Amino acid sequence: MDRSQQIIRTSWIGIAANVLLAGFKATVGVLANSVAIVMDAVNNLSDALSSVITIVGTKLSQRPADRKHPFGFGRVEYFSAIVIAVIVLSAGITSLVESVKNMFYPTEPAYTSLTLTVIVVAIVAKLILGQYVKRKGTQLRSDALIASGSDALFDAVITLATLVSAGVMLLWGISLDGILGALISLVIIKAGIEMLASPVNELLGTSISAELTSQIKKEVSEFEGVHGVYDLILHNYGPDIQIGSLHVNVLDTMSAHEIHGLTRKITMQMIERHNIVMTVGVYAIATGENRRAELQTKVMQTLAAHPELVQVHGFYCSEKERMLSVDVVPDISIHDDAALVGRLTSELQPLVPDMQVVIIVDHNYSE
Repeated sequence: MDRSQQIIRTSWIGIAANVLLAGFKATVGVLANSVAIVMDAVNNLSDALSSVITIVGTKLSQRPADRKHPFGFGRVEYFSAIVIAVIVLSAGITSLVESVKNMFYPTEPAYTSLTLTVIVVAIVAKLILGQYVKRKGTQLRSDALIASGSDALFDAVITLATLVSAGVMLLWGISLDGILGALISLVIIKAGIEMLASPVNELLGTSISAELTSQIKKEVSEFEGVHGVYDLILHNYGPDIQIGSLHVNVLDTMSAHEIHGLTRKITMQMIERHNIVMTVGVYAIATGENRRAELQTKVMQTLAAHPELVQVHGFYCSEKERMLSVDVVPDISIHDDAALVGRLTSELQPLVPDMQVVIIVDHNYSE
């Protein structure tokens, strides 16, 4: 069973469980005249609808690429997660309004032993369902499943609070229904905002995890002929595929054929191990006893003395073009790239008075 099939199966389990719980809670809430329990039932229905949207989004994301969408439809999963978040937020706002009304115009709930039993059963069911769905979501890298599982666990805690309210009502005759209904609503709204943040961040472009960055750089550095890995960039086109690029340092004595073979091996390993379509660029390290190698050493030593520079790479020198170029990565304390370029250029220019100095400011997208 592949990833999409597992997500769909998990969603069907969530639909069945939430519909059953919603029916139980709605019935008990009406019989007990409890706004909090009825609102909890509404939240269960929204969870079931979320699972339906997850199924639809997962199926749409599996559509093959076409001319207008050459990267496929994997990002549909992010849009489905956004829709789920909006639904949850709407349910939370609606229940908050009703709960506030109940605080000012309270109704007296009538709890029975059956009512309390159903509430306990609902708590246990939600804990089991939430842990299962969240675990599957983490395993399958599905934002929608993770959000649904977390929401179910929130529901269990909130329902436990409702049970406490029932005990307070039975022992001291104090109704906390409206207050608890409001608390439930706030938790739903909070969960909706958190659900919204993850897929929106994926669409905007999040930074690569430190673990994946280290792993990729380690693997690429182990290839014979690689003397440094730089400029790692990755873009998500759904949980199943990423497209990216990086640069490697190689000796300028390598032939074009050898470089071709090296980059081919790197790209093949990236797709096999990480399902990443990787473009590999090349920086040449000057070797031998010549002006280019001497300039490379001087330039690197000069720039390495700047503590505000995190990384220096991509040295290029051409006598024919009368140009010297180098890439620098400043730390986050540098906000004026133009001023930095001006300082570094004036410092390097005396080394090559007969050449144009080009400083390229890179930004670290992977750490």
